[in-house]
Amino acid sequence: MDRHQELEEHARAVGFDLVGVAPAAPPPEGARFESWLDEGHHADMGWLERNRERILDPRLTLPEARSIVVLGFAHSRPPVELPGGGRIARYAAGRDYHNVMGRMLTKLARRLAEAGFAGPTRRIVDAGPLLERSHAAAAGLGFQSKAANLLHPDFGPWFFLAELLIAEELEPTTEPTPGSCGTCTACIDACPTDALLEPGVLDSARCISYQTIENRGPIPYELHEQIGEWVFGCDVCSEVCPWGDDAPDLSERFGLHPAIEDRPLLSWLDDPVPFGERYEGSPLQRPKRAGLARNAAIVLGNRGGDEAQEVLMRALSFDPDALVREAAGLSLARAFGDEPATRRALEDSSSSDVDPRVQGELQRARERCD
Repeated sequence: MDRHQELEEHARAVGFDLVGVAPAAPPPEGARFESWLDEGHHADMGWLERNRERILDPRLTLPEARSIVVLGFAHSRPPVELPGGGRIARYAAGRDYHNVMGRMLTKLARRLAEAGFAGPTRRIVDAGPLLERSHAAAAGLGFQSKAANLLHPDFGPWFFLAELLIAEELEPTTEPTPGSCGTCTACIDACPTDALLEPGVLDSARCISYQTIENRGPIPYELHEQIGEWVFGCDVCSEVCPWGDDAPDLSERFGLHPAIEDRPLLSWLDDPVPFGERYEGSPLQRPKRAGLARNAAIVLGNRGGDEAQEVLMRALSFDPDALVREAAGLSLARAFGDEPATRRALEDSSSSDVDPRVQGELQRARERCD
């Protein structure tokens, strides 16, 4: 058994579906990444700019690195809808993949050390300074798509990536993954916010996933309606991709977190359980309590209905976070602006303790009622 075969055996033994090797060198798509940064398509994700040099050279993260072991773990499952409406990106429905795959990487690193692979190593799951899709494509784990993600013939877009930087120089994977997007533009055509500017170029500031997960401030009002049912993340570009049509159902890998099981969206703004306790071990912790409640307020406005109106009225008056009060006010104005109760609530908000930075938006909301 050669070294590459031995590596693959260990990777599959701990549960990974895909494994390949790329050299610990600048990523093939480095120049394209720099152009994307320079054009400001990373929105306010400043850590990408701050880590530019490390992203473009893995050896700045681990000077001893000679190879990048790139790993894939599939997570395909049916769509995830909350009781009574509202949607969660499929990957976030169960346990946090960072924790699951982090443990898998730890086991793999231990097995490789016991097998005599050279150390040290550095484990990366998503958050590390690495242009992982570029390295993964080079390592044969998939091909880059027009939706700026990676596609695999068996799993489509439904798989996670993880990496292990190692000090041993391994023969890189040379066989590319077969397949391409061809003339298909389904992802570009279906994007609700036109975030895909051209094949492979994503404007983060227009992306629903960025806005509902990474953005810590108000979501631009002009995107509220396009957010539709998405309370956390967005799967539209993946759901319309024909490469994912035959992906296996792997729901059991991550399960369904209790925070979304049998829990309607209407309860997300009036939750007596502390946020950290409710979402322990869930990816839904990422936007923090205010961000998640902000998203819920926007989706409730998109859905409408008497119960949604009541919940939004309470949030406008009593929610402790100005971010949530603003989203509730805007949703009320948009969905129920012609009703006297809404007009009174918005008028009362002008003299309440609403944070001054949201007063302008609420004033415009009241004007839309006229």
